[in-house]
Amino acid sequence: MNVITTLMDKREEKRIAFERKVLRELSINKLKEKVNLYFSPYFRSQSIFSTAIEDGSIDIAIELYILGAKMSRFGYFGETEEQVRTRCADEMKYYTDSLFEYLQYWGAAGGNDLVNESIFLAAEQFTSYWWNEGFRKGEMRYKMRLH
Repeated sequence: MNVITTLMDKREEKRIAFERKVLRELSINKLKEKVNLYFSPYFRSQSIFSTAIEDGSIDIAIELYILGAKMSRFGYFGETEEQVRTRCADEMKYYTDSLFEYLQYWGAAGGNDLVNESIFLAAEQFTSYWWNEGFRKGEMRYKMRLH
């Protein structure tokens, strides 16, 4: 008796396999280092809040890294990085807004408009960095035919 699989199941398996391969190149230490670099001025020193902010930021960084790696396929086939970035502008805005709201929820924002703006800019740079990192790694994997 044969097992019947659908095209959707095969695509899902292929997507998961690609994400696993890409995530092997990502280190937790680098993630923590970048979170501390971008958001350390907003942490309360040695508190539970800083750990929660770190965990949430790492989750979003991983999602953006995977998104950049997935979108690198278009870069491999001839689109520029800016064209690919405009393709996923909605997702990047969603992740930037989510990170900003997450930081506000955990008390990183002081209620001041200037502080909120600086946190938003830090979140925007953080999301852009991890998308670019994933894009470069994914494009390299496509060039080396490791996808």
